[in-house]
Amino acid sequence: MSMRVGQGFDRHRLVEGRRLVLGGVEFDHDKGLEGHSDADCLSHAICDALLGAAALGDIGTHFKDTDPAHQDRDSQEFLGEVAALLSRAGLRIVNVDSTVVAEAPRLMPLVPAMRKRIAESLQIEVGQVSVKATRGEGMGPEGRGEAISAMAIALVESAR
Repeated sequence: MSMRVGQGFDRHRLVEGRRLVLGGVEFDHDKGLEGHSDADCLSHAICDALLGAAALGDIGTHFKDTDPAHQDRDSQEFLGEVAALLSRAGLRIVNVDSTVVAEAPRLMPLVPAMRKRIAESLQIEVGQVSVKATRGEGMGPEGRGEAISAMAIALVESAR
């Protein structure tokens, strides 16, 4: 049995006039993430981790930010399509571990909902998805409230 690891990272600027979506869950916040799709940096980092583990490129390879079809698109659809790509490549998701860095809003109350939504999109069990949250402690764009970033690592195995 072959096991493979991939990692992903994404960061989006916080701007007014956008809704804030992380892990497929909408947060009540005065700013949202700037981007072509819904700009869900957590889901984007997970996509990159999974695609990296499968050596299938990155999110930009499969979902170009210049394609009008992806304008304001729900990033949970990206996760579903990535899971399907892995399945066609003969790979099964073992687990995903992720961390979101944001000064505000407080993420912990909605972590269970994010885990559930990500698991549903990937068609895996909630116990295979970890989402952690931390603050920027006043440092960097996250700490100054200018951006939110996410990191993810994924383990996949051969399903054949």
